[in-house]
Amino acid sequence: MEAYLLAIAIFVAIFTLLTLGLNLQYGLTGLTNFGLVGFFGIGAYASAILTTHGYPVVAGFAAGAALAVIAAWPIGLVALRLRDDYFAIATLGLSEVVRVAIISEKELTAGVQGIPGIPRLFAVLESRTWQPLLLLAVLVAANLGVVLVMRRIARSPFGRVIGAIRDNEEAVRALGKDPARFKTQVLMVGAGLSAVAGSFYAHYVGYVTPDQITPLVTFQIWMAMILGGTGRISGAVLGTLLLMLLIEGARFLPDLLPFVSSTAMAELRVFVVGLALVLFTVYRPQGLMGEVARR
Repeated sequence: MEAYLLAIAIFVAIFTLLTLGLNLQYGLTGLTNFGLVGFFGIGAYASAILTTHGYPVVAGFAAGAALAVIAAWPIGLVALRLRDDYFAIATLGLSEVVRVAIISEKELTAGVQGIPGIPRLFAVLESRTWQPLLLLAVLVAANLGVVLVMRRIARSPFGRVIGAIRDNEEAVRALGKDPARFKTQVLMVGAGLSAVAGSFYAHYVGYVTPDQITPLVTFQIWMAMILGGTGRISGAVLGTLLLMLLIEGARFLPDLLPFVSSTAMAELRVFVVGLALVLFTVYRPQGLMGEVARR
């Protein structure tokens, strides 16, 4: 049971990084990014490819973040000049392009078979108990660092500009500011953070496949942000935790309803999680932290 709870905590910490990145893009700036999982996949695969070929883990993390930032830059230059709905479609298309490229490039990514044998972090330790504990400690430290940086960004002149872009882009343009430049920078930062989360995921799970980078991941992160409170940094953390509790809690339904078949139980789990999310968004649309703090 301790190992299971530790695994859940690690996944919560990894996906919290994704939610924080999305909160910066949409919650603080107003960017409707539906391609979050594409940058997540770039980080996961870049780190997997390099480390399985003998390169150090640090190089894998750095390469993944750099490639994601580079991929976000032209998307920002072109797509951010579109309307919000077209930008959302463009970023969703980007994530599918990444997934199709991974499937097609069999020599580098092994296609649908994926890449196994990714070295785990702290693999030099003989104790299998200490490895996940140290990984969780690093993830918690990373999340705390990101939260502190985002709080500074939100209270800085840069943060006030992106907040104004979210609220009234035309007014910002009338003041002589270029919203596209600020939004491109935010998109690049969020992309790099998503790639770091992908690298952590790859090294924890030990393998990556295209099935792990589907749009479902993006929409789960969106739901986590909404549950916690859009634009609330603390809400991104609590929203991710609540979403994981809902998803993992549904796994215990077979114990409560042993007379239901396994096929029907799979459908029931999806229904229960979906119903809980719908009820939450109906009766608490502002999110968990909606009435506590603006950021």
